[in-house]
Amino acid sequence: MMRLAALGVLALVACGTMPGRADESGRFDYYVLSLSWSPSYCARAGRSADPMQCRTTRPFRFVLHGLWPQYERGYPEFCRNDHGRDLSHRTVDGMLDIMPSRGLVRHQWRKHGSCSGLAPEAYFDLSRKALQKVRIPAAFNNMEAGGRVAPDAVETAFRLANPGLRDNAIAVTCEAGRLAEVRVCFTRDLQFRSCRWVDRRGCTQRQINVPAPGR
Repeated sequence: MMRLAALGVLALVACGTMPGRADESGRFDYYVLSLSWSPSYCARAGRSADPMQCRTTRPFRFVLHGLWPQYERGYPEFCRNDHGRDLSHRTVDGMLDIMPSRGLVRHQWRKHGSCSGLAPEAYFDLSRKALQKVRIPAAFNNMEAGGRVAPDAVETAFRLANPGLRDNAIAVTCEAGRLAEVRVCFTRDLQFRSCRWVDRRGCTQRQINVPAPGR
């Protein structure tokens, strides 16, 4: 019995899900900044897409999905904290230029921001600072027509645009054959850092679609 119990503990450690750890706000190892390719979200969500993000005369390209506290393996979520689950209208509206969905802003606080150990305003200020640390490659900022591309090419474009960003500090994800997100790993003081657990979960398809903005 003791041997079985020990094996169970080892399995939990390997998954990054030790009991009592995942809900401790402020206890984590690093951050992941997740950038979502908005045209892919709009195409995937269809009629259920947030109109603020998808029915606009100035289509979004990369938007901030969130800034996520991480363990070396796994991540905390929905942590108990001293600031509650709700956000002020001012806090929500202050993020809409880079997170064009009130529902997304609120969800990111509840699931991820609650684990940061920060107050909501400080968490979203840090999220904005992390976003400003990443230079979006010109090819995506200027894109008018969609196309197909290798996930590695997307990653390479970000690395070339961001000196010091190494291949084990970034991951490109895909969903339904489309570019979904670019995830960049940061230390807690917002310096690029390696994150092999995240890197290994990148897209494995050879080619993915990159929908054009506004299509």
